[in-house]
Amino acid sequence: MNERILLVEDEEALAIPLSDRLRREGYLVQIAADGETGYAQALAGPFDLILLDVMLPGKSGLNVCRDLRQRGISTPILMLTALTQTDDKVIGLRLGADDYLAKPFDQAELLARMEALLRRAVTPHISAETVHQIGALRIDLRRAEVFRDGQKVPLSAREFELLQYFVEHTGALLTREELLRDVWGYKASTSTRTVDVHVGWLRQKLEDDPKHPKLIVTSIGMGYRFTG
Repeated sequence: MNERILLVEDEEALAIPLSDRLRREGYLVQIAADGETGYAQALAGPFDLILLDVMLPGKSGLNVCRDLRQRGISTPILMLTALTQTDDKVIGLRLGADDYLAKPFDQAELLARMEALLRRAVTPHISAETVHQIGALRIDLRRAEVFRDGQKVPLSAREFELLQYFVEHTGALLTREELLRDVWGYKASTSTRTVDVHVGWLRQKLEDDPKHPKLIVTSIGMGYRFTG
């Protein structure tokens, strides 16, 4: 295993037992107790995954996530939020986080989510055709880059993985459960809200009119279809 994990968490009562558990599972763990330190360590890296608390002293987890993505750091980020911070979950995903988990959480669920993110990071799907031109969009799967009217579109790692899956299944009806399983690596019993949120962010970045999407269309009660 030996994947490097950066845990940015200011609560010792959580950080210490969690880091001990992760080390027992074979991960190499580095801890930061505030946002500024976590941000600096993430830039220095490299890490395979960042566990990032939202409420941090000095620099919030949301700002850390935003600034890392703006600096081009694509390391998967799993944000840890309080149960009452529903808005922060959505904001975090919009800023580039790949997933979130509400506190208090079961360590087994955290490990499962971590494994899913790490698995997706090292085993991306690459289709035979790596460059797709769709109207004003140019999608380069091998370089993991998207351009719209010649301007690069900033996507989080998870947003790109979802877009890539859509491209590779152009025209097919994809259920939320299927997307959750194949893109996130989760069981179908997991909440599918995160799929809808990521689709919404893709539409904001790729569609001419996100409120009336033509590229990623909804099949009511069933899922989504990428028209290509």
